[in-house]
Amino acid sequence: MEVLLAEATGQSWDRLADLGVAFALSALIGFERELRHKAAGLRTLTIVGFAAALFMVISRAEFGDSRIAAQVVSGLGFIGGGLIFVRRDAVRGLTTAAVVWLTAAVGMAAGAGLWAYAAVATAGHLLIAYAFTPLARRLSGRAAQAYPLVLTYRDGEGVLRRALAECTQQDFTVRDLATSLETEQRSGVPQATVRLTLEGAGPVTALAARLADLDGVLAVSAGQQDEDAD
Repeated sequence: MEVLLAEATGQSWDRLADLGVAFALSALIGFERELRHKAAGLRTLTIVGFAAALFMVISRAEFGDSRIAAQVVSGLGFIGGGLIFVRRDAVRGLTTAAVVWLTAAVGMAAGAGLWAYAAVATAGHLLIAYAFTPLARRLSGRAAQAYPLVLTYRDGEGVLRRALAECTQQDFTVRDLATSLETEQRSGVPQATVRLTLEGAGPVTALAARLADLDGVLAVSAGQQDEDAD
């Protein structure tokens, strides 16, 4: 073991410690994302940070510099791009992709022996996640806004109940509701159309996308902010 970790081979206990720090800090970031049920959670982010640190250690050991670092950053675009998608004008995954980018940077810093930088970056992420998130919600929600939304769904399957529960879960309040029962001529399937006035901080487009994913929902149309909202 001592031969394997000899400085002549480019391997040492110090560099193993760098990998250990990267593993621990990346896992800490991943744990926070796992608690929030994000796409990139504990396993993904631990692997990203640990792998980035390994690339840095290899680069230092074999080349004496960090020439591989630029390639690691470029490679992150592949992972980040796969986490971002757009549906019904709602963009999702931007924060998760940014966290992957940050985790790789933490791993690279730890792999380069810059433990203090890696620790500060991790602490900064946790501060943003737990302090900035509620602050941003308060700032954006200083004045509640009203949005019209039209929902068409299969009647008799409890779809409206699930849709209203989703609205509440996304911090929207139903201020007004009007329904009408219709029959679809081609298949005879009973349909209901409900017109909602929702009050909340938004964005209502993200809520509309979530409602569209509910089983039994046939169409969702989100309008602009109600100008009469106070």
